[in-house]
Amino acid sequence: MGNLDKETQSRINQWLTNEYDLATVAEVQQLVDNNEETELLDSFYKELEFGTGGLRGIMGVGSNRMNKYTIGKATQGLANYLIKQFPGEDIKVAVSYDSRNNSQAFGNLVADVFSANGIHVYLFKELRPTPVLSFAVRHFHCQGGVMLTASHNPKEYNGYKAYWNDGGQLVAPHDKNVISEVNAIQSVNEIKFDRDERNITLVGEDFDDIYIAANTKLSIHPEAVQAQKDLKIVYSPIHGTGITVVPKILKAWGFEQVTIVDEQAEPNGNFPTVIYPNPEEEEAMAKAKQKGQDIDADVVMATDPDADRVGVAIKTPSGTFQLINGNQIGSLLSYYVLSSKKALGQLKPNDYIVKTIVTSNLFAAIADAHQVKYYETLTGFKYIGEVMTNLLGKENYLVGGEESYGYLVGDLVRDKDAVNSCAFIAEMTAYFKSQGKSLYDVLIELYLKYGFYKEKLISLTKKGKAGADEIKQMMADLRANLPKSLGDIEVVEVRDYQLSETTDMKTGKKSKIDLPKSDVLQFITIDGDVISARPSGTEPKIKFYCSVKEKLSFSTDYGQVSNRLDDKVDVMMADIIKD
Repeated sequence: MGNLDKETQSRINQWLTNEYDLATVAEVQQLVDNNEETELLDSFYKELEFGTGGLRGIMGVGSNRMNKYTIGKATQGLANYLIKQFPGEDIKVAVSYDSRNNSQAFGNLVADVFSANGIHVYLFKELRPTPVLSFAVRHFHCQGGVMLTASHNPKEYNGYKAYWNDGGQLVAPHDKNVISEVNAIQSVNEIKFDRDERNITLVGEDFDDIYIAANTKLSIHPEAVQAQKDLKIVYSPIHGTGITVVPKILKAWGFEQVTIVDEQAEPNGNFPTVIYPNPEEEEAMAKAKQKGQDIDADVVMATDPDADRVGVAIKTPSGTFQLINGNQIGSLLSYYVLSSKKALGQLKPNDYIVKTIVTSNLFAAIADAHQVKYYETLTGFKYIGEVMTNLLGKENYLVGGEESYGYLVGDLVRDKDAVNSCAFIAEMTAYFKSQGKSLYDVLIELYLKYGFYKEKLISLTKKGKAGADEIKQMMADLRANLPKSLGDIEVVEVRDYQLSETTDMKTGKKSKIDLPKSDVLQFITIDGDVISARPSGTEPKIKFYCSVKEKLSFSTDYGQVSNRLDDKVDVMMADIIKD
C-alpha cells in the first residue's frame, strides 16, 4: 500500500474503525488485503463532494462512493441547515427515488435521518420521477426535498439531488451553505440514523392524479388531441420511473393509442436491455425506434431512469425513424408553444422563455420572432428554475429547455420534466398532424424561417482521480493558449465564465458576464459559431459543444447544407479537442 498518499491512507484507516458497521469494515479490509490500490485510491482519495446539485458517484464503500455514510452525512448536513434557516417552524421535506439499485434503500435512509432530526418527511411509497418530487415539494409546502437518482449515468452510479422550498435544486447561497454544513460533520457519530415513524407520511399512487390534473390544465390545443386521439405513440421508460406516470398522463390528455416498449417497461436498476440508460443514445432508443417502425408510429419517445429527460425519434419522408437532438426537440417545443399562443391571442408582454448558454440560439431566434423575451442561464436546469422563482409574480414563464434533453412547459415544477414534455410533444405532434404536417416538416420549416442551426456534442470520459486531474489540465491548457482561429475561422470573442469576463480578441477589451462563476469557456467566431468547453458537474467527463448556422433557402437544399455544416463542425472540433 506504499503508493497511497497519507490523506488517502488516513481515510482508509478511519473506515476500518468501529464507527462503521461490520459489513463496511470487512469490505474495506478485503480491498486492503487484496492490495487493490487503484480501487482504494479512487474510493478514498477525497470525500464524495456534496456539490452545488448534491451527490453523484459510484456505489460502494469509501469516502468517495455512494453509500450509507456519505448519504447520511449529506442528509444530516442538509437537516442542520434547514433547522437553522427555519427556526421555530415545523420543517417538512419530500423524498423520492428512482429505479436504480439501492435507490429505495437510500430513500428510506434519507427519511430515517430527516425524521430523527425532527423533520417531517413526505416519503413516496414507490419510485416516482424527479419532476413529481419537485411538484411534491411545492404541493406540500415543504422547505426542502431529496431525490435519489443518478439520472442517465451507468448502472454502477447513484446520486442525491437536494431541493429548496421553491421545488428547485439548491442554488446560491443555499448550495454553498449546505456544503459547508456537510463538511462541518467530522464523525459519522454526528449522523442521526434512528428513524422516527411519527415524522413520516407515506405518499401513495393517488398523488399521481393531483400532478396529472394540474398538468392537463396546461394543454394548449385539446381540440387537436381529440381530433387525433388515435395518434400512434411509442413510449419507453428504459427501465425507469417514467412507466409510473407517463402512460397515465398521455391517457389523461386524451391519447388512446400508446404502445409501451414491453422489454423496457419493468423498472430495473441493471438496465438489462441497454448499455447506457440515456435517451440521447441511438443504442438506448433502438428498441423504441424499432417498435415505431413496426406499428408505423407518429412519434417515438423514451425517458431516462428518473424521467426528467426525454429522447424523441420522428418519421422522415422515407418512412424511417430518426432521432432528433436535444436542441431540435427544445426548438420544436418552443415554437409550438409560442406560435400557438400567438395564434390564439394569448401572448402577453411579460411572457418569457429560458435557455442555457450551451443551448442552440435557435431558441432565441424563435423568441425574437414572436417578440417574446428570453433569458440565458448557466448549464443546469436548476438555473432555469432559479429564473422562474426570481420572476414569479412579475413575469410569465412559458417554456424552457437545455440541449441535454431537458424541458419544461408551464411553471408547475422547478426542474426539467420529461412527463410534462412527453404530453406536450404528443400534443404538438397531434396539432401539426391536423395541419397535414409531421414533426420533420415543421423542423425544416424552422430552418427555412430562422436559419439552419446545427449542433454537435463530444464528451470525453476521464474516470477516477487521474481523469479528474486530466480534465482540470485540459481546461488550464485552453485558458493558457486561447485559439485565435478554429477550422481557419477567426475567433473574435472569448467568454470565460470562471473569470466572469468576455474578451474581444481584436482589441483585448474585457467586459463583465453577469452570471455566477462556472468552469466554462466559449469561443465565438467571426461567423457567429459558438464552441464551448465545459467539465461535467455530474459525470467524469469534459464536454465540447459546437453550434454553427447557415441560411437554408429551399427545403430541397437540406441535405447539402446539413453535410456542409457537419464538415464545418468536424474541422472546428478537431482544432479544439486534443485528446
